[in-house]
Amino acid sequence: MIKPSLQPGPMKADCVPRRRWAFGLTGRSVGLLIAGFFLLIPGFWDSQLSYAMPAWDLLVLLAAFLDGWRLPRAADLSAARSWTNAPALDSETEIELIVENRGRVIVECQLDDDLPPALTAQPATQRLTVFPNAPATVRYKIAPQERGDWDAHRLYIAYRSPLGLAERWAFAPLDQPVRVYPALRTGEEQKLFLARSRQIDLQLRQARQRGLGRDFESLREYREGDDLRDICWTATARRGTPITRQYQTERSQPVWIVLDCGRLMRSKVQALPSGNLAQVSAALVMPTHSKLDFACTTAVSLAQLALYSGDRVGLLAYGQGTQQRLLPGRGASHLRQMIESLAQVGAEGSEADHLRATAVLNRLQPRRSLILWITDLAETAMRPEVIDGAVQLLRRHVLLFVAMAQPEVEKIAQARPKNVEQMFRAAAAQEMAGRREVLLARLHEQGALTLDLNPEALTSTVLNRYLTVKERAMV
Repeated sequence: MIKPSLQPGPMKADCVPRRRWAFGLTGRSVGLLIAGFFLLIPGFWDSQLSYAMPAWDLLVLLAAFLDGWRLPRAADLSAARSWTNAPALDSETEIELIVENRGRVIVECQLDDDLPPALTAQPATQRLTVFPNAPATVRYKIAPQERGDWDAHRLYIAYRSPLGLAERWAFAPLDQPVRVYPALRTGEEQKLFLARSRQIDLQLRQARQRGLGRDFESLREYREGDDLRDICWTATARRGTPITRQYQTERSQPVWIVLDCGRLMRSKVQALPSGNLAQVSAALVMPTHSKLDFACTTAVSLAQLALYSGDRVGLLAYGQGTQQRLLPGRGASHLRQMIESLAQVGAEGSEADHLRATAVLNRLQPRRSLILWITDLAETAMRPEVIDGAVQLLRRHVLLFVAMAQPEVEKIAQARPKNVEQMFRAAAAQEMAGRREVLLARLHEQGALTLDLNPEALTSTVLNRYLTVKERAMV
């Protein structure tokens, strides 16, 4: 069952003591106790004055005990966690923490939200003052680091009174699953692509002819020679005369997004501060994502654009086996399913079985379609298996084959060597680049649309190429 929203649901729970004696002195109490040692100084001249230190310490301990006794019990506190937006890569997610105090004393709380490193690179610690019977709220932002399913754990609370001599420790069991999605482009970022898609659609609609397709176009009176199977019996009953349906060539085309989840897609690439990342605060460290993360981001963007253009979109993510499979469909619910599927895709440690994926795709999609295949080329002496799989798809489909380059290798190939070691490194990088170029050129000669892209340029280039395919009606 699909959730109504991508963001995790709110969680609320009463607090529980962290242990049986969840009580302790604060730094202020310890400082006052240490200050009592200074009262020993007069005791060097008068022994009776040496009793001032234990009297002072006893007074401090008594005050700390009374201060701790007045603090609300853990059960008198409740806490809640809610998410204001869905966690996604390359964007900030805001979390709202609410603490309610059913006691009689104002408490100053230190909140430690136990989130996994995939959600935040630094511990999420907040401070909050909570008045009796008046819920207090604090918000903070995180920048998710990895896609997938993760678990958010307890909210730890250390609270004290304004006097600050004693402290109690509790936690709220706010454990919940959290799913981090691929980077989701906003409407502003998609505006140019959507406008161009609309223009192409209008041009195709003006040029589209009525024909033997199966997309409904209009109704008209029955004429001699029309196929009896095309008669619309409901319209015939209403009008009292035979009415037949007219069809046009299909506007909707199947688009398959095929993602390689093998070991080559585990390579990490530094993300650039563009798009949603421009909104991330400067204090946050720029994340490093895998090639598969960039591929998933491109898949979401292409799915949005293709569905807007009237096409049906399917997904096949594979490694040694099929990780995710989604048959072509359309609509908001289908896009939601695709985003959920892409969030669960993970790179494997072994080489992907490309020929098996090709066989699965040919079985699922026997008719001609547009296939976007995002992968990388293994450096082997023999022709990579993925090229053989791509050639098999070309017999039936229009293939947009995208190989994701490694920016560091390209940088080494273009650099001018300063010593022998750098010369050999540059020569090896140039040989790798040349081999990739030859493989893609041969694949292009057999009819594929090929791209060799750095990950940060992947999304915009693929969207433009998709619109070009639509404009030329290549499918």
